[in-house]
Amino acid sequence: MSMFLLDAALRRLVKHGTLTVTEASGRQRRYGTAAPGWPDLGLKLHDARVPGAIARNPSLGMAECFMDGRVTIENGDIMDFVGFIRRNNPWEKGGDLDNLNLFDKARVAITGRLDQINQRRSSKRNVAHHYDLDDRLYDLFLDPARQYSCAYWDEGVTTLEEAQLAKMDHIAAKLDLKPGMRVLDIGCGWGGLALHLHKISGASIHGISLSVEQIGYAKAWAEREGVADKVTFSLTDYRDQQGPFDRIVSVGMFEHVGVPNYETFFRKCHDLLSVDGVMLLHTIGRAGPPNITDDFTRKYIFPGGYIPSLSETMAAIEPCKLMLTDCEILRRHYALTLREWYKRCAEQEETITRIYDGRFFRMWQFYLAGAATGFEHGDLVNFQLQIVRNRDALPLTRNYINETELAYRAARRA
Repeated sequence: MSMFLLDAALRRLVKHGTLTVTEASGRQRRYGTAAPGWPDLGLKLHDARVPGAIARNPSLGMAECFMDGRVTIENGDIMDFVGFIRRNNPWEKGGDLDNLNLFDKARVAITGRLDQINQRRSSKRNVAHHYDLDDRLYDLFLDPARQYSCAYWDEGVTTLEEAQLAKMDHIAAKLDLKPGMRVLDIGCGWGGLALHLHKISGASIHGISLSVEQIGYAKAWAEREGVADKVTFSLTDYRDQQGPFDRIVSVGMFEHVGVPNYETFFRKCHDLLSVDGVMLLHTIGRAGPPNITDDFTRKYIFPGGYIPSLSETMAAIEPCKLMLTDCEILRRHYALTLREWYKRCAEQEETITRIYDGRFFRMWQFYLAGAATGFEHGDLVNFQLQIVRNRDALPLTRNYINETELAYRAARRA
């Protein structure tokens, strides 16, 4: 019965290119049709229980079977396999990889909402689950500025390092920073953005996070750079932060706020901003309507995490006397970033396996592959939302953004 369900799913999902499934018994089944530009992949099932695990919960079942070595990919790797399935079922054409029944959709939705409550104790625990991992892991695939968020692949940019600098410049330009301004960085990570913003603008930056490891790293970095008096960090919940600030920036943190706390978040940002203040929110988002977080991501990667739709985000901004002044949708930028991270991790398989183990390495591979292909073929994008309290806080047109970015670039070359 389990193989029957998996067989039916694969017949529905695979149309272009071919997938040859080898069962534990040795029997082979072939799906799809060979086509130019499409791969011919193999999926080997190493025990008879694998079909049931995948059929019951496709994303989690496939992930755990791959992590445990119960399935292997032939003629490619996990990025090739997940991309192959997603490319066959693009979001634009209504593709639905999980094909959850109504009961499962209700179960995941309810569980997801409970996870998103993100009360203070669970918020800190959820952050630690992902960001307090061994520092050596992040050193293996991140750029020197330790940017663990979507890079900006501007024209002429060819490396991850250049793309992350371009991202930070892009954000700084949208903030219209001036020397002496006070800037709050909510969810500051390891401090790379804060240090960069101070370096190029002369503004004073205060970063906050709930990750003990990140704050310790950021403080030490500021000390090494000799700017600890201008770039400061603290282990602080945004709800407890005091203001005012001329600017607020938040990159890759809003995904952890949780829908029930959205209005609380924006009301607090309103209160922290000076009257002429400007905020830049950079977050993963959905091109479509509100949806659920898949079981694999909730269980292994970002417990309590949730990807917002633009409609949900705007519904929380509007009651808080905040005005959206600019909205940019970055479509494929994160896919390019994630593929570079995946490549670098693959090159460091031996080291990552030594730090953790083979199961962790395969989990990390699955996470990066699923995320990258979600931006390539799913409904994932990045939002950059520029928000003000006063409609006259910024120039009348967007010309200043590009002009400022070019100035930053020229200063680096000088």
